[in-house]
Amino acid sequence: MLKKIKRFIILTVIAFCSISIAWVLVYKWTPVQWTPLMLKRTVQNIGVKEYENTLTWVDIEDISQVMVRAVIASEDCRFMEHHGFDIKEIMKMKKEHEENGKKLRGCSTISQQVAKNCFTFCGQSWWRKGFEAYYTVLIELLWSKERIMEVYLNIVETGEGTFGIEAAAQKYFKRSASKLNTHQAVSIACILPNPLQRNPQTVSQKHRRRYNSTYKRTAQTAYPF
Repeated sequence: MLKKIKRFIILTVIAFCSISIAWVLVYKWTPVQWTPLMLKRTVQNIGVKEYENTLTWVDIEDISQVMVRAVIASEDCRFMEHHGFDIKEIMKMKKEHEENGKKLRGCSTISQQVAKNCFTFCGQSWWRKGFEAYYTVLIELLWSKERIMEVYLNIVETGEGTFGIEAAAQKYFKRSASKLNTHQAVSIACILPNPLQRNPQTVSQKHRRRYNSTYKRTAQTAYPF
């Protein structure tokens, strides 16, 4: 009986690893048109007639370079340096907590956000965090940084029923992602920590400190690709 259980566990692990690696490899080359987060939002909005998920995939070459710089400046300034986990930021957060009693804050990298949104249902359990860490390692090993950024810019939640930079650019600024200027790119980047509560059209007034600091860092950030 013990042998059968052990064999079942081993086969389950092998099957999971094989399927997950194949899934990540498929997304290495094909556009991501659907995510578990989109399904979650659909379920949450059952009965809301007006609700509809919108995601328009565009290649990274068709996204304004300033948009790439803005999300790096806003979300993950060491994106090109780390391997999925920003250890420096984690240690800084830990030190602030121990020395000043500051509340532990989130410091997810862009790679972690892609792993969470693409391959998990974005819950708060430790199981989800474990899967997120696993998929973060996989995409860092199997994808390029440019591909991670491309997927992120196309699947990130940017409003109610709105996913990706192209959909956000069309919705809020009536233009394509390739035509976004610095103000518009920074405005979109500033809503990403809380896209259901913030609006790119008003964020520069309602969250001026974050907008100004992100604008300044964006100007200092080089396009990485």
